Amino acid sequence: MAAFRRWYADPEIARLARYQATPMRPEEIERFFAARVIGPDTLAMAIHERTTDRLIGTCAFSQLDGDNGSALYHITIGEFDAWGHGYGTEATQLMVDHAFGTLGLHRIALYVFEFNERAIRAYRRCGFVIEGRSRESIWRDGRWWDELAMSILEADAGVVAAGPSVALATEPGTSEPVEVGASDRLRRTLGRWR
Repeated sequence: MAAFRRWYADPEIARLARYQATPMRPEEIERFFAARVIGPDTLAMAIHERTTDRLIGTCAFSQLDGDNGSALYHITIGEFDAWGHGYGTEATQLMVDHAFGTLGLHRIALYVFEFNERAIRAYRRCGFVIEGRSRESIWRDGRWWDELAMSILEADAGVVAAGPSVALATEPGTSEPVEVGASDRLRRTLGRWR
């Protein structure tokens, strides 16, 4: 929880992920963690660097809807020195593989501000397409920006070549990880962050 508090109290994370221009207050972070990480309709993962086991971020499905086979996707790479190394792309691909291969979902959606170009590139590499936009929905950096709606369908999902070695895993001492996305170059694990 300490890393989660630090990440979501950071102004740059707030700029990229929140409508509000300010970081989350401590009580907001705790409510957000309870809803997004351990909520009843969520599946959250911790993102660790494979070589060091250092926690660098989190990703989650929320609003899991088994009747309609859908979920919303969220990701935060909270450690700035891990940005730009492909960890977000690989973690997203692992989650997509898990959603369609293990959970049996049909559709994954997400929302991203158009100024978050790095995230949009990662989502596109994983097969997400822009399906709509809320025009001029956020004021940042002295101008209006759109919020993009993106999604991927099970039929659209492809395989991305192995990237940097990351693992989506549980906190030590929690549930057993489930192997997914294994390739000849690396073995990845996916487990619940509970």
